[in-house]
Amino acid sequence: MGNETFAQTSAGSRTSRLSVKPAGSPAGFVDGAWWPRTPDLAVELPDLLAALAGRLGLAERVTYNLTAWDPPGRRLTIEGRVVRLEGFRSQHPDTLTVVGAGGRRRLTLLTVPPGTEAGIAGQVLRMASEEGNVESPEALLGADGMASARQRWEAEGGRLRAPA
Repeated sequence: MGNETFAQTSAGSRTSRLSVKPAGSPAGFVDGAWWPRTPDLAVELPDLLAALAGRLGLAERVTYNLTAWDPPGRRLTIEGRVVRLEGFRSQHPDTLTVVGAGGRRRLTLLTVPPGTEAGIAGQVLRMASEEGNVESPEALLGADGMASARQRWEAEGGRLRAPA
């Protein structure tokens, strides 16, 4: 797999929550995908920005859809530096853009809803970060995209639990 996957710790175990296309891949709609644990952007961003630092350097700004997240405020201080948070109604609700220092580097990430089944979320992360992927957020997360992710996950040995 040519994409970069960043692992973060979760309750003592390591789980993949971010996957980014290889540098130089065609941009398409998104540069990868991120699966936050909660809808609280202020809580989720420090780990995301730390994971992206190797690719973007220090983040200067994050843009997001105003209706997709709990209101985070206009600035976030992370390890003594300020990151501007800019919400727009016009930004796709299933994306978030992280802009590096000086605005020269940026990544637009598909955001997988926090409550998504782990196996399906993992497939969406992989599909969004495949080299050459140019699918829209709707194609990746919509009914067809989630069905495709489910099929790929099950084909690789994953199984959904029967509803309780």
